[in-house]
Amino acid sequence: MLNISNNNPITENISQYPTVKNLEKRPHYKILNRIIIGVTIIVLIIFFLPWTQNISGTGSVTTLKPDQRPQTIHTAIAGRIEKWYVQEGDFVEKGDTILFISEIKEDYLDPNLVANTKNQVDAKVLSEQSYQGKVSALDIQIGAIENERKLKLQQAKNKIRQAVLKITSDSMDLEAVKTQVKIATTQFNRAITLNKEGLKPLTDVEEKRLKLQEVEAKIITQENKLLASKNEFLNAKVEINRISAEYSEKDSKAKSDQFTALSSQYDTEAQVNKLKNQYANYNIRNGLYYIKAPQTGYVNRALQSGLGETIKEGTPIVSIMPSKYDIAVETFVSPIDLPLIAKGEKVRVWFDGWPTIVFSGWPNMSYGTFGGKVVAIENFISDNGKYRVLIAPDAAEQKWPKQLSIGAGAQTIALLDNVPVWFEVWRKLNGFPPNYYKPTVAKEKK
Repeated sequence: MLNISNNNPITENISQYPTVKNLEKRPHYKILNRIIIGVTIIVLIIFFLPWTQNISGTGSVTTLKPDQRPQTIHTAIAGRIEKWYVQEGDFVEKGDTILFISEIKEDYLDPNLVANTKNQVDAKVLSEQSYQGKVSALDIQIGAIENERKLKLQQAKNKIRQAVLKITSDSMDLEAVKTQVKIATTQFNRAITLNKEGLKPLTDVEEKRLKLQEVEAKIITQENKLLASKNEFLNAKVEINRISAEYSEKDSKAKSDQFTALSSQYDTEAQVNKLKNQYANYNIRNGLYYIKAPQTGYVNRALQSGLGETIKEGTPIVSIMPSKYDIAVETFVSPIDLPLIAKGEKVRVWFDGWPTIVFSGWPNMSYGTFGGKVVAIENFISDNGKYRVLIAPDAAEQKWPKQLSIGAGAQTIALLDNVPVWFEVWRKLNGFPPNYYKPTVAKEKK
């Protein structure tokens, strides 16, 4: 303002105008002022009311155990669809036949494949037994060879002993003959001397000469006997070496045959085990032609259809929902809220299609919500950018509805600390996370 005029519109009193006086006298303006004042007081009171901080999440109904969730049955082998035994919606017991398939691989087309393999196993077992018998017979033969060699060696040693004794005897006989030669020579010489002296007749001299010649002939015979005994001694030693070499050869040949039989036996055992393995595999494969229900439940959906269609190994056939399961809820929370979630924490849950009135800050005023507890927290982020949390029913509160079906939508609120309403509004406006909170269950465990 240039402040040129003396009339200041700011300081001028407008209540002097009649229009303003008429407005002040209208009654509904007084009521409006009272309403504004009352609402302001109520809002101020609400700002100081307690508010339960919470973490909200969305998810779906699932099962507590992995084996209770819907599963897909796959075929373990390739085959051709021949016959269906169920239809969608059927209730099946564990072990009930769902589908029959026939063989398509040429290695298993023989209808007598199992029986023929069993015959091969039996034949190989008999062959193995024959090799075992041969090994046993060769073992007996080796024992007999060893016993015979011992006897032969003992016999040869006895011959050596006999030869030694015979050499000794012949040596003594030779010495005796030599003594006889000396005696005969002395007697012959004495007879000659006495004959010259005329004391002995010539006939005595001739008799002594004849006796000397006989004794000299006997010494040659005795020397031959001694040499023959020595030759027998040498022959007995040679016989021992020959026996050792001969029976060593026989023993080596028998052991070689035994090792060959053992090698054939072990090879046959390996073939028997391989055939038994094939036989067991063929038996198991025959049982895989009938695809059976792994557990009791309902056939949700047939993933294959028709007859005569060829399917590969691992092809999904049908989807089954188990009939008995423990219900749970899987929900997803933001990464900023994950540190505030702990196992055993109380959670409020409500389900799609179930009548519900929810006041997130005042859980006691909510209607249609059910109690739950956190039982598992996934430590790896999901595809939706959030972390998965598994919630089970709280046994201390009202049971969850029996009408719930797997896959139904669910909303969750994890209850945290109590703060004034104004603090929660201020936190929301500033984008701060809830207060760091340790549940009572976690404290008790420590």
